[in-house]
Amino acid sequence: MSFANQQKMMKQVQKMQADMARLQDELGEMTVEATAGGGVVRCVMSCKQEVKELSIDPELIDPEDIEMLQDLLIAAFNEAARLSQEKAAAEMTKITGNVKIPGLM
Repeated sequence: MSFANQQKMMKQVQKMQADMARLQDELGEMTVEATAGGGVVRCVMSCKQEVKELSIDPELIDPEDIEMLQDLLIAAFNEAARLSQEKAAAEMTKITGNVKIPGLM
């Protein structure tokens, strides 16, 4: 490999590193929304998997059936986590061109 090719490749790697660092910051601002129970539980999560919002329809709250509420919360959280991982992976693919980089998604 010639010196010019090595320099070009290093510049590409540096650009990819800068783009990935920028994306890591942006993932904290990107959100996904998931619902459970036909929308009675709603979870908004960042693509860094931080819960940003949680809403529960007040009519759903029944002290006699707390297990149903717990199940719906778990379902909404899990779906939001799955969606956030998918979105983060899709954004990373835009930068890496589908090259798998260990430890990054």
